[in-house]
Amino acid sequence: MSLEPSYPRLLADIGGTNARFALETSAGVLEKIEVLPGADYPTLEAALRTYLQGAGAGGKVRHAAIGIANPVTGDWVQMTNHHWGFSIEATRLAAGLDTLVVINDFTALALSLPHLPADELRQVGGGSARPNAVMGLIGPGTGLGVSGLIPDGAGAYTALAGEGGHVSFAPFDERELAVWRFARERHEHVSAERLLSGPGLVLIHEALCHLAGEAYMPATAAEVTRRALEGESVRCREAVEVFCAMLGGAAGNLALTLGSVGGVYIGGGIVPRLGELFLSSPFRSRFEDKGRFSGYLAAIPVFLIESRYPALIGAGAALSARLGKVQHA
Repeated sequence: MSLEPSYPRLLADIGGTNARFALETSAGVLEKIEVLPGADYPTLEAALRTYLQGAGAGGKVRHAAIGIANPVTGDWVQMTNHHWGFSIEATRLAAGLDTLVVINDFTALALSLPHLPADELRQVGGGSARPNAVMGLIGPGTGLGVSGLIPDGAGAYTALAGEGGHVSFAPFDERELAVWRFARERHEHVSAERLLSGPGLVLIHEALCHLAGEAYMPATAAEVTRRALEGESVRCREAVEVFCAMLGGAAGNLALTLGSVGGVYIGGGIVPRLGELFLSSPFRSRFEDKGRFSGYLAAIPVFLIESRYPALIGAGAALSARLGKVQHA
């Protein structure tokens, strides 16, 4: 069977808060990028239809790929941090598509790493990335995404589709232990995501206020970040620093687990907003603080992804790979 490449293709990056859509009009060229709030739409299909109509592409798209913030283990996908649930095959048919590829959003983000230009990456310590080597990926947003990219020895890569954000959180010092205890009183399982996410930053801030004997005024993650950046609150600044330290520890764990000598990449929506505060935070020192393997980690570079829509690029790569397999079948 052969199948000629068909454009435009629909690409989507579905997070717990926002759904990002684009049309790939030719290889690697994205147009009509739009971000829709997920809460405004009862179903994924409704959001898809709204985007395609607005982009003037209704009936023109035959192939699509979606990266979604959720495990993809079969035909039915029920989002963890959002109300959408859907059948992949039913959605494909309803949208009139020949091909619908659905993968985890951090799998899509991992697939983008070889395609990101150097000027959209900011290095945070370490040496040079080893070419054709394992890359690690971690990123806090509405949840915590974790993935990796494994070389196949022939110039291509395989992206991991795991749920590393839900591993158990391991405190590093007495302060983090106290934060863990505070979280444990509210949650049966304190995963890494419970603390390394937007809601996690809020939880850290609440815990630190409690530990300091201060009245806690509810605040969103965006408000905690803003008050930290503008110097309005010592406790918000402390919350961001604790958050960055915890992220450094988790990123170092990932680097050791995967042997990510090709670099560790930081994605998600939170860290890029921290700017210089992240660069001066304890992140890098905690990344390297692994006892006998501190030297090993000191050589591994960390890259902050500053691209606006990298997961869309990865979704496009996944779709091209699927269509390429069909062409050669």
